Amino acid sequence: MAAYLTRRPEKALTAQAVKNAAQPGKYFDGHGLFLRVDANGSKFWVQRITIRGKRCELGLGSPALVSLAEARAAALENRKIARAGGDPLQSKREALAVLSFEQAARKVHELHLPTWRNEKHARDFIISLETYAFPKLGKLRVADVTTADVLGVLMPIWTEKAETARRVRQRIGSVMKWAIAQGWRQDNPAENIDKALPKVDKSQIHRKALPYAEVPKCLDAVAASRAGLATKLALEFLVLTAARSGEVREARWDEIDLKAKVWEISAQRMKMKRPHRVPLSPRAVAILREAEALGGRDGFVFPGTKPGRPLSDMTLSKLVKELGFEADVHGFRTSFRTWAQERTNFPREVAEAALAHLSGDAVERAYARSDVFEKRREMMDAWAGHVAGGSAEIVKLARG
Repeated sequence: MAAYLTRRPEKALTAQAVKNAAQPGKYFDGHGLFLRVDANGSKFWVQRITIRGKRCELGLGSPALVSLAEARAAALENRKIARAGGDPLQSKREALAVLSFEQAARKVHELHLPTWRNEKHARDFIISLETYAFPKLGKLRVADVTTADVLGVLMPIWTEKAETARRVRQRIGSVMKWAIAQGWRQDNPAENIDKALPKVDKSQIHRKALPYAEVPKCLDAVAASRAGLATKLALEFLVLTAARSGEVREARWDEIDLKAKVWEISAQRMKMKRPHRVPLSPRAVAILREAEALGGRDGFVFPGTKPGRPLSDMTLSKLVKELGFEADVHGFRTSFRTWAQERTNFPREVAEAALAHLSGDAVERAYARSDVFEKRREMMDAWAGHVAGGSAEIVKLARG
């Protein structure tokens, strides 16, 4: 193929010359850049360059998509990389390898699957990003996501869905931290944006809870509902034990000692990663006796509709809402805690221990190693009495 223009100094070509070039050949510019015109009229930018002692040619695209100025800039950058001992081809491959935000998020989700406490947490991670982040960030390269892009996701839900927005921000940040670890970016655009977001009343983040006086009425409605037996029993058991939803739904028979009236939850299943013993009131034991009819004493105490699967969190939440009670399932823990504070004289550490919360500072906990189990048994029996519609009198801790 003949060269219709010989090698010339830098910027030998003009935009008009590129447009007019029709005869097959090579039209040289500078830094090894030339325009190649094929016999069929196709035009391509090519750069002749030496990379680590080896002479080669790099394709830089068609003039229809890459202007003369852009081709020159790319050629200059390639030459700088090559002169520094780098490989422009490798840099280009790495740039193309950068995943989109959605691809990166799904990769992070996959990597973290073994570490989540349960399937619900794993599912919530990806569903929240699919709902709120992917529509705006999904197709962007993870390296190109900006703080403004993240704000575009968060602003519409920051005040109306405060807790959801907080979690979405946290999950976007997790994806960005992974991208930083891959060497695809230097910063995390989900961080340091507090000043750009409106202040949120912290009370909006708290889960909705029923006043403790309304809890008996709620459980009466649950008992009279058409919900499945496992759902009814699980919800009442959750209230009676002041346990978290996941702890109850995934409870297994090998954790239960009906004779001793104790439910022992392993550290692996607890939020604080500490084992927790729960004293069972007579009514809680009766519920477990009823639950035996659901599938024997094997597997989950409160099995879901699918064999070998527990109840879903949505099942419990949906039942409470459908019965007309504005409360989250987790909020029953708040109902219990408020009752203990206002209607009993049980010490604070007893109520906190019932919720599996750490109480006091590190020094205090180092010496106070008891889980005040017997005092908690007395308190949970009193709570069961309240839930059953018992006396409104102040419950006093027995002295013995």
